Amino acid sequence: MTTRYSSACLPLVLAPLFMLLSACGGGGGGGGSSTPAGSDGSGTPLIVASSSVQNLCEKPRSGNATDRQGTLLNEQTWVRSWIDETYLWYQEVPTTYLPQNFATPIAYFNVLKTPVITPSGKAKDQYHFTYTTAEWEASLKGVEFGYGMLLGIGRNTPPRNAVVAIVEPGSPAALAGLRRGDVLQAVDGVDFISATGTDNVAVINGGLSPATQVNHKLDFSRDGQPLSVTLMPVNVNTTAVQNQRIIDTPTGKVGYLTFNTHNNVAERQLIDAMRQFQAAGISDLVLDVRYNGGGLLDVASELAYMIAGPQTAGKTFEQLVFNDKTKAATPSLFLSRSVGFAAPNPVAAGQALPTLGLKRVTLLTTGSTCSASESIINGLRGVDVEVNLIGGTTCGKPYGFYPTPNCGTTYFAIQFKGVNAKGFGDYADGLPPTCSVADDYQHALGDTSEGMLAAALQYRSNGNCTPTTGAMRLLGTLESPADVALRVLRPQYKEISVR
Repeated sequence: MTTRYSSACLPLVLAPLFMLLSACGGGGGGGGSSTPAGSDGSGTPLIVASSSVQNLCEKPRSGNATDRQGTLLNEQTWVRSWIDETYLWYQEVPTTYLPQNFATPIAYFNVLKTPVITPSGKAKDQYHFTYTTAEWEASLKGVEFGYGMLLGIGRNTPPRNAVVAIVEPGSPAALAGLRRGDVLQAVDGVDFISATGTDNVAVINGGLSPATQVNHKLDFSRDGQPLSVTLMPVNVNTTAVQNQRIIDTPTGKVGYLTFNTHNNVAERQLIDAMRQFQAAGISDLVLDVRYNGGGLLDVASELAYMIAGPQTAGKTFEQLVFNDKTKAATPSLFLSRSVGFAAPNPVAAGQALPTLGLKRVTLLTTGSTCSASESIINGLRGVDVEVNLIGGTTCGKPYGFYPTPNCGTTYFAIQFKGVNAKGFGDYADGLPPTCSVADDYQHALGDTSEGMLAAALQYRSNGNCTPTTGAMRLLGTLESPADVALRVLRPQYKEISVR
């Protein structure tokens, strides 16, 4: 089975720590002759059948059965040829970038994308990235190296601000006593808020993006009081589904859960949650995807079916649209049976999925709600399920990719656009909320007093978006709080800005 991903950067679980922010971009520089190796003699890059140079590696991995001895140029030629074959906007990729001007295949890959800007001023392609293949494969099983917390970023240049959004139970962050709402002040002795200079920024990035098992000291504040912790990163087994609960209201039971990522382990967790909601006879569902950056489209399709049930039978969840070199895909229907993704304690393939049979669902969203999460919204709306969004405008990614490994790196390049049963998929600037509500870091997720959940329950009750007095206590120091908490480990957002 070929697996499709629709992710802001990956279907990544909660994880190390939020790696902070400014675009890392591609490398380059250097000269070279006018007709270098890697060009066709006319100064344009050499393009061949990507299969002819796949797994030809400058440094083959020891013990790896697929890697063969090759050269740096082989890897770069594979990257350029694969982009030409599969990239959705391959015709817009500049032909002026030559491989010999880049020190690594990743640096070359980073510039091989469309430079087009949308009418709103955003880059047309904001989702072009890589992982080491080992990191990628571990992440699918819910394993992340780090502290086990997610930081929401209000501002990534001085004066910076960041707040703990989620803490994974049992993680180093949880064991140290950190919790949602703690505000970051310093990293390894460097002032997080105001420090400038390359050396200071490197210390901050090293502490927030740990690569080895070394202790790092992080200083926070909680309700104005200082809080210091020393954390050592480890492999954290994370949970995709958290905070599941049933809320009793005068007009029926409402199910709530936090859903953080569409990865392999999410399949069983979602099925178990929906079975419990089904048994309880809930009449409404609040699906909290405010930090869900996407992932497996088949998990999104399963979840959408479990929400809506038989009314989706035989209907298109998402139609994939590829470039003109790729054969048109058969419409992807709502999945009524389990796929059976490889994971610890997996679900057997082909099991009938539980259904709630709802004609209405509420999602809690922010600018970090992305990709496969947006596909749930768009797919359900395509079959006339009422989908209300409480929070912020989603990230705007109706695109996806087939992660492709080569020589130890897994590459992610936009390869398709998704549209729903009505042919709609034009939401590159995001899906706007029904009610605009900022993220409330002063309450736990799932607390009925938490701003976004309180607003969702109120809207369900009376159709009113005006917040109840006292329902939201917001962290006022954050910029655009409805749009913070970008996804973990996005390569284009890995680092603090030097500015």
